[in-house]
Amino acid sequence: MKNKLNQKTLSGFFVLHKLYNIKSLSKRIKKNEGFRNKAYKDQLGFLTIGYGHLIRKNEKHLLTGKKNKNFLNKLFLTDLNRAINDYKKNYRTTKIPQHIQETIIEMIFQLGIKKVLEFKKFNMHLKKNEIYLAGYEMLNSLWHKQTPKRAESLISRILYKK
Repeated sequence: MKNKLNQKTLSGFFVLHKLYNIKSLSKRIKKNEGFRNKAYKDQLGFLTIGYGHLIRKNEKHLLTGKKNKNFLNKLFLTDLNRAINDYKKNYRTTKIPQHIQETIIEMIFQLGIKKVLEFKKFNMHLKKNEIYLAGYEMLNSLWHKQTPKRAESLISRILYKK
């Protein structure tokens, strides 16, 4: 009981999403994103800060100076919540195993929901529960070419529950 109480305290609004290991998901995403307390250009040239937060046009205040880690953590939680909500709006959660749900959420966090929905064959194979073919489509993508280590880690997770 104590563990669930701590989880509610730590994860706040995430409890509603029924991702009971939100702590490990957020830890994994943070590790994969890395952390910088000042704005930088990611490998595609997009301005980013914190744990992979894409700086939008209306967030010019994030471009100058170093930012507080607590502030950037809150920004991360907002981004993660957005990824979870986008996932829930676009995928039937009852038919997808939890480790695959978390993998898709991490893809949404990294790429955005529009890009993940463009993985037409990947999504088609998921609907048909053809997990190996879905993994193949992840491997056979521009995303894999751009971020091979992360993509291979997520492919491994989707196929072998790692």
